[in-house]
Amino acid sequence: MKKIKELQAYLKEQQLDAAFITTPDNVFYVSGFDSDPHERLLGVMVFPEAEPFLIAPKMEVPDVEAAGWIYETVGHADTDNAWDLVAEAVSRRAIPLKKLGIEKSHLTVERLELLKSSFEKAEIVGFDDQLNQMRVIKDESELELMRKAAELADYAIEVGCREIAEGKTELEILMAIEFEMKRKGVYMSFDTMVLSGPKAASPHGTPGDRKVQKGDFVLFDLGVVYKGYCSDITRTVAFGEPNEEQKVIYETVRKAEQAAVDAVKPGVLAKDLDKLARDIITEAGYGEYFTHRLGHGLGISVHEFPSVTATNEMALKEGMVFTIEPGIYKTGVAGVRIEDDVVVTKDGVEVLTKFPKELTIV
Repeated sequence: MKKIKELQAYLKEQQLDAAFITTPDNVFYVSGFDSDPHERLLGVMVFPEAEPFLIAPKMEVPDVEAAGWIYETVGHADTDNAWDLVAEAVSRRAIPLKKLGIEKSHLTVERLELLKSSFEKAEIVGFDDQLNQMRVIKDESELELMRKAAELADYAIEVGCREIAEGKTELEILMAIEFEMKRKGVYMSFDTMVLSGPKAASPHGTPGDRKVQKGDFVLFDLGVVYKGYCSDITRTVAFGEPNEEQKVIYETVRKAEQAAVDAVKPGVLAKDLDKLARDIITEAGYGEYFTHRLGHGLGISVHEFPSVTATNEMALKEGMVFTIEPGIYKTGVAGVRIEDDVVVTKDGVEVLTKFPKELTIV
């Protein structure tokens, strides 16, 4: 497996005796096995030379093998001490663990204590940065999956726009979108948002029983998972003719979003994209109403490294995928967000999400 080989090379270079990967998304990334283990232990232990192993609930072992994992799988029953089984699997490899890498951002204090009790002589170090650096650059096979995920997200927005009707609730529109996605054989990458009228001015509002009315902006924020890879799109449409300030707000967000998209290319700093979009919104008089970062990394996780903020000095690299999603949220007037998924190409940018961004009036 390619990712395992890359990890083994890194472990040798850093003189780490092993790395224990426990985030379900990272387990999928290195093994191909996708699981939500809930409170049960799931992880992949990788060594510089010895065969890696994957530990999972015993009931999922057949699924691990079906996913294409070619190395040892350790299954644990609900009555087993899973940490003892991890220690036994390591001992079979006769490798004294002096330096062990973990995902500090994921391992709980309780699990860290259990790990330390199993490997008392091991120095525990963070391994998160290496996984982030591996995942931040997508290869062509990953990009193909993300293109399909974005295509499905575009279609979901189209379905949502068709469902808008006076008196229909946000939840009724939401259910129609998710039903159609299920018909397509995919599931959503996060809780779908359909927010109308004043509720659209809440960046992370909750859809409910509010009925859509003429003059509303309707904000859709949604994504799908296609073969393990996510999309994330936001579009805001008008139900009936918007008023003049609503039009100004919409056009300001559209200009800010498009300017940031057009500026994407290798070498540009993440913070400069944020500044470019934020300056346009600020100059239009709405700076105080843009209350979040410009975007975030996207891939196996719907929110992943890096964060596109005003303080991130990371230079963009070919193969990076992230969102660009400026917004203006003025209570009592309008809430507008426009979001695309973009890939940094050799010479510029590829926009994965393609639903039109000109103001759509339903």
